[in-house]
Amino acid sequence: MNETDVLVIGGGLAGFSAAIAAAQAGKQVLLLEKQPAIGGSTIISGGSFAFAGSDEQKARGIEDAPARLAADLMKVGNQANDARLVDTYAAHQAETYRWLKGIGVTFETVFSAGGQSVPRSHRTNPRELMARLRAAADATGHITVALGTRARRLLVDDRGAVTGAFVEDSKGTRRVQARSVVIASGGFSRNEALLQTFAPTQKNAQRMGGPGNTGDGLLMAWKLGAGLRDMGYVKGTFGSHPSAKPEEYKPLLAIYRGAIAVNRSGRRFVNEAISYKDIGDRCLEQDGAMAWQVFDAPVFALSDAGVPAFDINEAYDAGRIESADTLEALAGKLGIDADGLKATVAGYNDAVGRGAADEFGRKGLSNVDYGTLKPIATAPFYGYPCTSVVLATYCGLAVDESMRVVDVFGEPIARLYAAGEVIGGLHGAAYMSSSANGKAAIFGRLAGREASRQ
Repeated sequence: MNETDVLVIGGGLAGFSAAIAAAQAGKQVLLLEKQPAIGGSTIISGGSFAFAGSDEQKARGIEDAPARLAADLMKVGNQANDARLVDTYAAHQAETYRWLKGIGVTFETVFSAGGQSVPRSHRTNPRELMARLRAAADATGHITVALGTRARRLLVDDRGAVTGAFVEDSKGTRRVQARSVVIASGGFSRNEALLQTFAPTQKNAQRMGGPGNTGDGLLMAWKLGAGLRDMGYVKGTFGSHPSAKPEEYKPLLAIYRGAIAVNRSGRRFVNEAISYKDIGDRCLEQDGAMAWQVFDAPVFALSDAGVPAFDINEAYDAGRIESADTLEALAGKLGIDADGLKATVAGYNDAVGRGAADEFGRKGLSNVDYGTLKPIATAPFYGYPCTSVVLATYCGLAVDESMRVVDVFGEPIARLYAAGEVIGGLHGAAYMSSSANGKAAIFGRLAGREASRQ
């Protein structure tokens, strides 16, 4: 196909959401995915969405609202977010939630995670999610999916309007003309040159993310003068096991169930209730860029099967967690200072027992003080070694509320839209858990709708 109404670049959650929305508006869509399979970073994510006011929340008696979700996003982002995008997320999240359920997506559980004032992470299986999206795309009869096909450069006319792209596949390079283009190509966590340019503080973090996350879409739009947002806020994600491979994310965030994080000296170094993005930065400052999550039997019992970041039992069975009957013995197994760990736990338990904020200001399980802390006092004791990983970049192209890419002067680049990880503005200085998948689906649908109007 060398001509289409809407050209979508990227075959992850954002790309398919955009393609389906455009197709449902009656447009012909060509979706390009440079990898041999769809999914991008979506299939290695935790599969969680940040929604407010859902059926699952109501069933558990959890009171939430779009305004509360928006306030949490702004607080975690240190008010550096684009408030217009935050409001757009909040305004459209309910309909996107309903749409996902309408195509057969099921949410297995709702849990609390970093930056949430109430539990609002809705977990689904990411591979099943992509399978549902592919089936919905095929059912429209208007979407052609081209795998192993890469967009190289955007085409523009003499007025600067985007008219398609140079496309490369096994047969060579060709022009594809389109009335509008949606960039949904993901971030640049697998592009070392871009990471060195925009995130030099992450040099000691692991590299991960979808293998196609090399910044193609960002570079193509940047060449046309696209503005950029939040590039100075690229952060790693705390909780990745040191043995994890580039496409094998092994997270654990027992800190949000009551664990503490200590360094090689056995000392805490951060308020464990803040965003795991900020904790990741503090982790990289420690000896060897390493930390250990330490907890006891009651925290272990809070293991949440099937939720990667909270499936403590699975991590233990896989040999990624050490255990011992005493803190001294645990420290020996972990290779950290025993006296430091004992003193740290004693001080922490004292603050918890008094119901007071500890030396780092921690008062709850999340950065908005949700949940009750308990002392780490019941054997056996457990320790999980971890570091920070650049899993996604959460920054990128500047867009307006209609997902139009805007240039360095804030003017829209005609017929060019973007959604998903490739855009900046929503998260600001840090990241509220589960908002990336929500952003991909919500903004992907908006981008597809707006692009179809061309």
